[in-house]
Amino acid sequence: MNTFAVIFMILTLGYLLGRISVRGISLGTSGVLLVALVMGHYNFAVPGVVRNMGLVCFVTAVGVIAGPVFFENFKQKAVAYMVLGFLTITLGAALCVFCIKVFGTPKALCIGLLNGALTSTPGLAAALEATGDPIASVGYGIAYPFGVLGVVLFVQVLPKLLGTNMAEEVKTLTVQSDKPKNRKPFGVEIDPLGFFAFSVAAFTGALIGSVKIPLPGGAHFSLGTSGGPLLTGLLVGYFYDRGFECFKSNKGTLNAMREFGLALFLLGAGTDAGKGFVEVVQKYGWALFFQGAAMTLLPMIVLFVLAKAFFKLSTLNALGSICGGMTSTPALGTLIAVAGSDAVTTAYAATYPVALVCVVLSSQFIGVLM
Repeated sequence: MNTFAVIFMILTLGYLLGRISVRGISLGTSGVLLVALVMGHYNFAVPGVVRNMGLVCFVTAVGVIAGPVFFENFKQKAVAYMVLGFLTITLGAALCVFCIKVFGTPKALCIGLLNGALTSTPGLAAALEATGDPIASVGYGIAYPFGVLGVVLFVQVLPKLLGTNMAEEVKTLTVQSDKPKNRKPFGVEIDPLGFFAFSVAAFTGALIGSVKIPLPGGAHFSLGTSGGPLLTGLLVGYFYDRGFECFKSNKGTLNAMREFGLALFLLGAGTDAGKGFVEVVQKYGWALFFQGAAMTLLPMIVLFVLAKAFFKLSTLNALGSICGGMTSTPALGTLIAVAGSDAVTTAYAATYPVALVCVVLSSQFIGVLM
């Protein structure tokens, strides 16, 4: 079967699966991931460029959407977002070290579990470089499915359990993001659909993401395919909101690119993770799955309590921060659907960069120092 047929077959089946709802809970776009995992197990392959293209499209669109209110939101709650992002990764890394020391899980395999649990591809790249052991990819593949689905279900189930008044939550966020600004348009509109602005953000983001910053021990850090476009997307959205007409963005275009990008990313990541999944679990045991699940669940629970009780964040802001702290793009897509508003992207975009830096550094330090 040719590549295009495989891609759209998985998308078709994934969206059908995601549409199934049980007690108001559904997988949504993440249904694509489950179908892709099965297809990957049966040796259906999708080029890596498809996954990376999807990731760039998704995070760029998220950045441009969040840009107009991101900097003001971050200024108001900077400490909360930085602490939440830092602690999310720190808790996961502590569990990783615990599993290595107590359960004797091979170091490279366990660091892979950590990055799969946090759905961090840049962290996996750092783990592979620090350990020099390809088994890290196997750990990533074992923990990744629950890393995605666990956060996706968490952001759907928790508001229902808490009886959250979603309409009031969204209204509060919308009022905060719709504060009037003294906008004086200048410059020339280049593209009414916003593809020029989107392309500028994606192009410059890819360049910035490829810059490698040397670290002690021969390691390096980079923003990667996700962090670079997110940063430049935020800037493009911010500058358009301040009157730069050349960066005009079209909401419909951004929504379409965000959804299509997410679907492509899940499709590519799922087919990769599905390869050899069963064989590795049979060799190392299901204990690996539960270790990865703990690295996903414990940080989310602790961080939600902290966000609500200590930082007094709203439920949607707390969940957006968790999505960012877990570096979970699929969960953000689900949270947007649950809330019915893009306002939740600001908390994600504020927490994500801190978490991204921390997960890369944690993977390198555990790999080099332990």
